[in-house]
Amino acid sequence: MTAGDKSTSVERFEAVFAKLVADLDDQFGEYKVPEDVRKQLKDCFFQNTFGGKCNRGVSVVDTCRILHGDDDLSEEQYFLAAALGWMVELLQAYLLVVDDIMDGSQTRRGRPCWYLRVGLSAANDGCLLRSSIFILLKKYFREHKNYVRMMELFNEVSFQTEIGQACDLTATGLPNDSWIEKHSFTAIYKTAYYSFYLPVALALFFCDKAAEDNLQTAKEILLLMGEYFQIQDDYLDNFANPSVLGKIGTDIQENKCSWLVIQAWRISNFEQRKVLEENYGRPGREHEVKRLYEELELRKIYANFEHHRVHELEEVISRIDESSGLKREVFTTFLGKIHKRSK
Repeated sequence: MTAGDKSTSVERFEAVFAKLVADLDDQFGEYKVPEDVRKQLKDCFFQNTFGGKCNRGVSVVDTCRILHGDDDLSEEQYFLAAALGWMVELLQAYLLVVDDIMDGSQTRRGRPCWYLRVGLSAANDGCLLRSSIFILLKKYFREHKNYVRMMELFNEVSFQTEIGQACDLTATGLPNDSWIEKHSFTAIYKTAYYSFYLPVALALFFCDKAAEDNLQTAKEILLLMGEYFQIQDDYLDNFANPSVLGKIGTDIQENKCSWLVIQAWRISNFEQRKVLEENYGRPGREHEVKRLYEELELRKIYANFEHHRVHELEEVISRIDESSGLKREVFTTFLGKIHKRSK
């Protein structure tokens, strides 16, 4: 897929969003929401949901197209698949609004974070972003045979992601052996379920190909892939060029339970562990940790991990039974998007 093709795909996907916000605004009108509140709520949807990369939402549409098996979806099928994709983006928006409050972040997508504009009412706005998923799901999928299963999926994945967030927030203090297990759990629950499994599972439900074997196979592969994605994020936070990544990494300064510090802790000798204990999470001391990462050759350790994880994923994907409608292309497409990414 060329950059131009991808851009066109995102533009077509983005064109659906205004209709969905209009649907929600109609609901506000039905409730007789005061005009000033109504305006702020619409602003909330556009500011927090629109303007990102839309990877998760577009993945719903791409997966539906692959499962459908034809050259393209009809206009109606495309709209419904895109609507599901935007529901995933609404979940993402909710998580980011809340995450920014908890982290005290300053900017999001080049703009001041929502809570800095509206205060702590942003917490309620985050809840509204999530609740709107179910208003839209009811409007467009109430008659779909898998409506209840899609509703349950959104609820379960939200719950799993919030558990992952809770685990991430408890990883404080100095690096230690307990962080190894916590990192894997957090990567899967905070990232993999909603970023990887949710888009594909929704597409399987929409296309009526959600046999239990298909869902289980998808989950097995996509959780592995999501964990790989999170480990990539941790690696890029330290080693990527900030001008390419679009931000300066802060995992060391913020004392994050990062894959890199776990690997460093695991292979360090006594003196090297002292360097971590004295500098990790300490303002202005990140250069000491970065120097240790180079000394421990964490670039090579990551490259070795990536090679083996990608090989493992390719092996599992190659064994997929396509007789029930699941397609290997769904997973090779996902893997192609993230393998060797630089941002």
